[in-house]
Amino acid sequence: MIEAAQSGALSLEKLEAMTCVCSVGLDMIAIPGDTPVEAIAGIIADEMAIGVINTKTTAVRVIPAIGYKEGDVLEFGGLFGSAPVMSVNSHAGTVLAHRGGRFPAPINSLKN
Repeated sequence: MIEAAQSGALSLEKLEAMTCVCSVGLDMIAIPGDTPVEAIAGIIADEMAIGVINTKTTAVRVIPAIGYKEGDVLEFGGLFGSAPVMSVNSHAGTVLAHRGGRFPAPINSLKN
């Protein structure tokens, strides 16, 4: 997967889409350190929506790599390996993050 991300064959959006059918979220994904907080909130909201609609547990663990940009490689050191810094749509989540309010609890009756 790291090679696919480095070559551009795998994007953050594709990883989100894959979560719908075969995964439990986004884990240990390095993103540029200057990613807007609204974009990170949008990623978390996307994964939350996938979990709610599929009634499964999802999670997001992204790593804003301070001083790194898309295409760089973040080295964790030792046995922890490395991660390519993936691009993030900086416009994602900007409207949702500033809308206010709250997310309602999941309602199972919406699945029919």
